[in-house]
Amino acid sequence: MPQISHFISDLHLCENKPELFQLFEFYMQNIAIKSSQLYVLGDLFEVWLGDDCLDESNSPSKLYLDVIALFKKYSDETGKLYFVHGNRDFLLSKGFEIHTGGKIINEPTLITLASKSIAVLHGDSLCTDDIAYQEFRNMVRNPDWQKAFLSQPLQKRIEIATALRDKSKNAQTEKTNQIMDVNQQTVNDFFSKYKVDWLIHGHTHRQATHQLKVDNKNLKRIVLSDWGSLFGDQQEAEGFYLSIDDHTINEHYFSCS
Repeated sequence: MPQISHFISDLHLCENKPELFQLFEFYMQNIAIKSSQLYVLGDLFEVWLGDDCLDESNSPSKLYLDVIALFKKYSDETGKLYFVHGNRDFLLSKGFEIHTGGKIINEPTLITLASKSIAVLHGDSLCTDDIAYQEFRNMVRNPDWQKAFLSQPLQKRIEIATALRDKSKNAQTEKTNQIMDVNQQTVNDFFSKYKVDWLIHGHTHRQATHQLKVDNKNLKRIVLSDWGSLFGDQQEAEGFYLSIDDHTINEHYFSCS
């Protein structure tokens, strides 16, 4: 039986978008079960404030518990499960691994599929034209900042996260699309450094397969799509996954209907 790997990212699951959870549930129960390993390349949740959100004393949200239950069923019965930190869920940690049965992997992680060497990462580190965002990223990925943030009561963390998210959204309105996309020289440098054939990432929400040549070698940069509502319809949503088996790579859009 061929080994099939799936890649998803940028689901942005949250309580006020139940159509996205419905889509995720459909994917896990009907599509992911056909894979042998699943890579979640960041921004699974709209926000994750720390693994202690799952403690009974903090009244964990039903959404978190339902998502974790679906992942645990996958890791118990179907295949291997891997997570990459995104810019919304960079505080996923050991507790999340234990609850889901998955493993949080470093950026980049290098793997081999379909006889190709592949690097996987979230993708925000490639957006180096956005200097303000890179400064923010460096701040929140700093272990000292994370330790100080996680020492705050959960309600205080919610207030801080809300303020940071609002500030980010306001800043985005003043940025061009080019600034928020990857920097091509950074991508070229990445390929030169890691010597891979393919790069798979999310973050930019600009699904495409880019053919490029670096160091006289033909390469691919594959961008995953985000999951979202179809044509503004909050009752219907569309998801995306990339599948790679022993020989082929395919892009898939899907809905529950």
